[in-house]
Amino acid sequence: MNFLLTGVTVADPNSKFNRQTVDVRVEQGKIIAIGQKLANKGEEAIDGKGCLLSPGFFDLNCAIGDPGFETKEDIGTATAAAMAGGFTGLAVLPHSSPVVQSKAEVAYIVNKAKNNLVDVLPVGAISQNLEGKELAELYDMKRAGAVAFSDGTKPITDDGFMSRALQYAKGFEGLLMVYPENKSIAGKSQINESRNSVLLGMKGVPGLAEELHISRDIFLAAYHDAPVHISNISTAGSVALIKKAKKDGLKISCDVAAHQLVFTEELLADFDSNYKVKPPLRGKADVKALLTGLKEGTIDAVSSQHRPHEIEFKDVEFEIAAYGIIALQTVLPLLLKAGLDAEQIAVKLSVNPRKLLGLAVPVIEEGADANFTVYNPAEEWLYNADSNFSKSANSPLMNQKLTGKVKLVYNNKQLQVYG
Repeated sequence: MNFLLTGVTVADPNSKFNRQTVDVRVEQGKIIAIGQKLANKGEEAIDGKGCLLSPGFFDLNCAIGDPGFETKEDIGTATAAAMAGGFTGLAVLPHSSPVVQSKAEVAYIVNKAKNNLVDVLPVGAISQNLEGKELAELYDMKRAGAVAFSDGTKPITDDGFMSRALQYAKGFEGLLMVYPENKSIAGKSQINESRNSVLLGMKGVPGLAEELHISRDIFLAAYHDAPVHISNISTAGSVALIKKAKKDGLKISCDVAAHQLVFTEELLADFDSNYKVKPPLRGKADVKALLTGLKEGTIDAVSSQHRPHEIEFKDVEFEIAAYGIIALQTVLPLLLKAGLDAEQIAVKLSVNPRKLLGLAVPVIEEGADANFTVYNPAEEWLYNADSNFSKSANSPLMNQKLTGKVKLVYNNKQLQVYG
């Protein structure tokens, strides 16, 4: 449809209109004109006063469950939640049944997600059945549409296997996105190792478990001169390791989950299983280091780490509860709460995620394909059962007022407006 968006402020560092308050005309999926007080040609007018216009958000780390675990989330509910959160693109992990480990599963996701406002791009498994023993069909999946490869939150523990996977993927420019956890150090611990874990009487996961694993992958990336993306880092030590690796010219990139920039381990005092995430919530010093690393460029991107679960997996004792929270609709409010400005949000949530995957980056400019998000950074809204578009409800933010409201998203010639 054609429409005129009026009085909106551009938040796109790649646009010559960045920081300017303008009108934007969209016709047949293209941005036709950008300027002051554009004349209405009879198309629908949408008031953007007080709102920011960003390239559409893109998520690097989203678990859906489709196929096989549709009771957690399916492509329809995931994309509905994504749109409400401002996302016009999702990279979905291979956590399904069957695992996305061949061109057949990749083709299933590609075909099922066709003609959607949200671009749904499959991430194939690195290993068969996510077991870290035998390589999955990486090259075939790449040709079928997989944008990267990951075993999700299952770390690749075998050093030789990781080395061979890197060497193989390098041959066709495949990107491995790995979860950093040394299992022999982490054991069965579930929360951060600290004074807090002693007070709660629970065995803790030291930051060392994450940092040892990252160190290994840095060495392997250097040895093979191959890219490695570290998913969902959570400690100050990890930031320091990756900062040095980048300074040394290695092909290392990383992301952080939005909740790790705001939540800390003190929130576990009541054993609320909705705060049980992997990696665990860390201390205030870690959160400070993550924010610094994000703003200075060590951390490339922010992800949702969306992990939907049925109620029976979360409404149980903390020790047996599943890891993860639903997050697609709460990333923006958390980033605003963490103190990121509009340009930082655009870079970490729109530009860099697509760059990491080698995708075209949308730009707010005349003649460009329209792919954008409009949000009001000051508007409050209630996150509850009525406003939640996910099939699951495992969020610690449920029934709370949040600040930062998505007003509309546009992509693939489709418009979705929210009140």
